[in-house]
Amino acid sequence: MVSGKRAELLEQIEKTRKSSTGRKIDRRMKEFKSLGKKKDKLFNELCFCILTANYSAEGGIRIQKEIGEGFSTLPEKQLANKLKKLGYRFPNKRAEYIVESRKCINSLKNLKKGPEAREWLVKNVKGLGYKEASHFLRNIGYTDVAIIDFHIVDLLADYKLIKKPKTMTKKNYLKIEKLLRKIAANVNLNLGELDLYLWYMETGKILK
Repeated sequence: MVSGKRAELLEQIEKTRKSSTGRKIDRRMKEFKSLGKKKDKLFNELCFCILTANYSAEGGIRIQKEIGEGFSTLPEKQLANKLKKLGYRFPNKRAEYIVESRKCINSLKNLKKGPEAREWLVKNVKGLGYKEASHFLRNIGYTDVAIIDFHIVDLLADYKLIKKPKTMTKKNYLKIEKLLRKIAANVNLNLGELDLYLWYMETGKILK
């Protein structure tokens, strides 16, 4: 039996799940799975996740739509200039990361299971930490890694399930992910679905 604050959180997740929001999240998860099958779209989505580090998801979505295939083709200086014109905070550094990550385009088509793929991404793609790598994997249909951003940390802290870590080390990330796995199991969701529910509960939005 689950009691206390975790029970309150589980109850809120179940309530949200039975609403129209639950149906929207189901559709979004199907979209992620569909995107993962489009091998020519994987690098574009990786670039979106590189952009969202220390930046908003909404801003990243807007810029992704504007640049499109330019992530794969624009010279670094032109890409940086375009990012700057679009109001991006770190145009030069992210353009550098994106151009360098083009070497991984073919490897994205053959990623292994979620946790293994995440380790590979963090090691081989500049600008990706555990959060960004997990974000990319979820957005292409992987469901077994957690995206732990400050929204998720704040929500879990509000429910007294964790203390906010001073820094998000690998150890802290995996510790919080372990808790999220238990919560997901309690409500019969995978980690990808759970993230969308928690993010909605904290922000009122369903993005990607």
